[in-house]
Amino acid sequence: MTATILIEGGTVIDGIGDTPRSNESVLISDGTITAVGAHADALAHGRPDIERIAAQDKTVMPGLIDAHTHLSFGEPTGNDELFFHRTEAFSAMLSARNARKVLRAGVTSVLDADCLWNIGVELRDAIEANVVEGPRMAAGGNALMTMLGGTAGRLIADEGRTGYATVVHNLEGISQEVRRQVKYGVDWIKVMVTGLIPSVKGPEVKVWNKTEMQTVVDAAHDLSTPVVGHCRNSLSTKEAAEAGMDLIYHASYMDDDALEAVISHGTALCPTFTLLGNLYDYGERVGTNPDLLNVFKAELEVTGRAIGKAKDAGVRVIAGSETGFAITPIGEWHARELEMLVEYAGFTPMEAIKAATSEAAWVMKMDGKLGAVAPGYAADVIVVDGDPLRDIKVLARHGAITEVIKAGKRIDISTPIPERTARPGEKVAFLATCPLTRSFALEDTALPTNGVLSEQELADLAKA
Repeated sequence: MTATILIEGGTVIDGIGDTPRSNESVLISDGTITAVGAHADALAHGRPDIERIAAQDKTVMPGLIDAHTHLSFGEPTGNDELFFHRTEAFSAMLSARNARKVLRAGVTSVLDADCLWNIGVELRDAIEANVVEGPRMAAGGNALMTMLGGTAGRLIADEGRTGYATVVHNLEGISQEVRRQVKYGVDWIKVMVTGLIPSVKGPEVKVWNKTEMQTVVDAAHDLSTPVVGHCRNSLSTKEAAEAGMDLIYHASYMDDDALEAVISHGTALCPTFTLLGNLYDYGERVGTNPDLLNVFKAELEVTGRAIGKAKDAGVRVIAGSETGFAITPIGEWHARELEMLVEYAGFTPMEAIKAATSEAAWVMKMDGKLGAVAPGYAADVIVVDGDPLRDIKVLARHGAITEVIKAGKRIDISTPIPERTARPGEKVAFLATCPLTRSFALEDTALPTNGVLSEQELADLAKA
């Protein structure tokens, strides 16, 4: 049973309208928003059984919806670690811990479109059964790939499953895999439309043809299941939209032809800028190849302008952070996507909030029922110490979210979650900190006292 809650005196950003409303109350009962404003105060008047939350000088708004997460991944530093240093049971337990962290960050719903094994569906069901505390989840299964391997290149086996991916070969195999995933409970089918080919220099290329993409969409839609495509170039975005994919991740370098296809086919976009932004802004601190930093910046700027044009043309653009990698750890960066939409795609703070609330409710199959502070909507609400319309970055500030309510229940966000340590064998271990050339091994050359070589020292030793 959930308590009846009155949030009093806050400034309400309802996620639907364009104007905040100051000094308004929100009444919650039975997991639903019952009333807002004077009606909420009237219904609560004289009732000692109601829990009251003082929200004066604070913002009351819908809980955030992150439409691009990877809760089962365990924050890997790379694909080798992700594919070959995980076990199913440990990953499932770690995913349950991750779900708690996501919810405490004010993210009350997620789309987790691909996962290790079938953990996403199992985690979703465990949350719904109150076995695990976490956000509402829409879950996918393994991402569909050709043997070309998505972002993992030759690490993907030619057959079967590798990590979060299942390789499919022909039209019959595509249909069978879609049906298998639907049988085991997925909400979405994900397709890695582009991938890195080791022998081809440059960014990702399209590795599915139009007939193959259409086969995925037809098989999924026949079973009332939507499809999301990972598309890191313009041609893939265009053809995925033409095939009828419901949602496109990234839409990198989208040109006008691709945008026209997105508009005409009613496709939604989730650009996922946070991963790129973190790499550009902080990559050097975590060892990212410096040569890649300007590439990430260029993709942000070019794609950002295209996403802004899409928003202005009426395309549904929703927020997703790609949380779950080492560069986007769980519970840390979800709200940064709103900041990135403002900075790179020209969204107003209110438009960015809608992209992470009412607009994104569609991916949860709860459009018109979730993502708004309005009577009849699900009572997923956060209270923020600050004004995100004045400074959208406040949503990511440590301690700014003072209350998280999911389905009418107040979430404990104050009791610390214990810090975890790496399980033996979980992280990739290195045998050496530099190349063991003969000159380094046999001459009187020593490592620095701190055991770390500079980039120049590594380069010089490698040439020795």
